[in-house]
Amino acid sequence: SEPVPPGMLSVRVLRGVNLVNCDANGSDPYVVLELDNQKVMTNVIKKTVNPVWNEDLTLAVTNPTTPIKIEVFDKDKFSKDDKMGDAEVDLEPLLQMARMDLEDIRSGTVVRTVRPHRGGAGGSCCLADESSIVWEEGQVVQDALLKLRNVATGIIHLQLRWVKIPS
Repeated sequence: SEPVPPGMLSVRVLRGVNLVNCDANGSDPYVVLELDNQKVMTNVIKKTVNPVWNEDLTLAVTNPTTPIKIEVFDKDKFSKDDKMGDAEVDLEPLLQMARMDLEDIRSGTVVRTVRPHRGGAGGSCCLADESSIVWEEGQVVQDALLKLRNVATGIIHLQLRWVKIPS
């Protein structure tokens, strides 16, 4: 596969929708992103199954074929945090667009649409809906709704943004 373009991946964890209720008084969810031995996490949002995080987390990408792992947990004071599902998202489509010269394209243009595919090992199996990659003010941005696996219900809304580092 092609090398990673110079830059960083900024992931905005926007919100969770209809997450699993783990506790009698509501869940206290937070999100952990994992990529190539890096782990970053959001804050805990108290007592909700529809949390809004709106947090930006940054990851370095070394291997373009490694998907980001997303895990959602319920923060528990007295016991191990409960798992509220997981998902993964493929970076290849975003990185392919980041490698292209899109400077002449109008900001706001959708440059690619990633469709969810059922089954298979690919990272797009978790997409709940079509995911658009947009050229936005000099950056490639992908909006993704991810269906959580290993749980009955739950969607996580992320925005992936490739931040170029001038060489």
